[in-house]
Amino acid sequence: MKSLIAEDDYISGLLLNKLLQKWGSTHLTRNGKQVVEAARDALEAGEPYDLVCLDIMMPDKDGQQALKEIRALETAKGIERLNQVKIVMTSALDDQDTLLEAIRGQCDHFISKPIRKEKLEEVLRKLALIT
Repeated sequence: MKSLIAEDDYISGLLLNKLLQKWGSTHLTRNGKQVVEAARDALEAGEPYDLVCLDIMMPDKDGQQALKEIRALETAKGIERLNQVKIVMTSALDDQDTLLEAIRGQCDHFISKPIRKEKLEEVLRKLALIT
């Protein structure tokens, strides 16, 4: 599994990176602009990510905007919804408006912080990324 992580909090980024390395390669970015650029580069190289973990509150571009831009990149490439990267939104915000916006942006799952190993593994199984 090839994973892309967007997390501006150093500790949270390290934690996600360490947890996901168990299943394959990871790439850690610190803001929304970097994550969109990394997703674009991977698509253009023909080696898209399997998973993107997006923090909602980030500098330069928030996770909600990054989600919309990544989905737009995939649509422009003709990638159908079932074949698009699995996107998991992560946030300390767990209010209904935040969740609804992420769903409208076509995220695949939402995990509230702090992220627990067991919850992450459960989500990855639901998304058929691990067994």
